Amino acid sequence: MKTLEIIGFKRANLDSAALNEIRDSGNVPCVVYGPGIPEQVHFYSPAILFRDLIYTPEVHLVELNIEGTIIKAVLKESQYHPVSETLLHADFMAYTEDKAIKFEIPVKIEGSSPGIAKGGKLEFKTRKLKVKGLAGNLPDFVSVDISTLDLGKSFKVGELNVEGFEILTSPNVSVVTVGIPRALRGKKGE
Repeated sequence: MKTLEIIGFKRANLDSAALNEIRDSGNVPCVVYGPGIPEQVHFYSPAILFRDLIYTPEVHLVELNIEGTIIKAVLKESQYHPVSETLLHADFMAYTEDKAIKFEIPVKIEGSSPGIAKGGKLEFKTRKLKVKGLAGNLPDFVSVDISTLDLGKSFKVGELNVEGFEILTSPNVSVVTVGIPRALRGKKGE
C-alpha cells in the first residue's frame, strides 16, 4: 500500500479562536491517537497536503512528520464545512506494524461481463470494503472479476478469496450487479 507524508506542527492552544486562526491561515487542525503512540497529539498541517490523501479513490497509509517525530497512521475521520466543503478537521489513528488495523479498501473491477455485452448495466453496490489486517499486508485495492456475471446476477463479498487480511464487510453484501434494463426485462422470459 502506498504511503503519503504529511508534515505537521504541534499546537498548544486548543480553544475555538485558535482553531479559526489556524483555518484562516490555510491549515487544517488535526489530532492523532491510538496504540502506536503514548498520548494523543494535537497538530495542524497545510491544507494542500491533504489533496492526494482525501480527493482520490486510492487509499494511503500516512507518515505524519510532526516537528521531526515520525508517526505511522491512517486517516480515521475527516470533517468538512457544510456549505463550502473545505476540510475543517482530520483525525488520524496511529498504528504499529505488529497489530492489525481496520481500514476501508476500494474495489477494482476486472474482466468483461457477458451480461453487459447483452445490454445489461453494471451497478456498483459497494465501492469500498471494510478490512482488518497488518498494515504491511493490506493491498491498494480488492479485485473483483466480473467475467462470469450474466444479466441480473451479482457478485457478493463472500465470493472473494483474499490472503493476509480479513474482510469485515458482511459476506451477503453485493459488490456489483449486472442490472437488466427496462427494454430487456420483457425479453428475458422468452
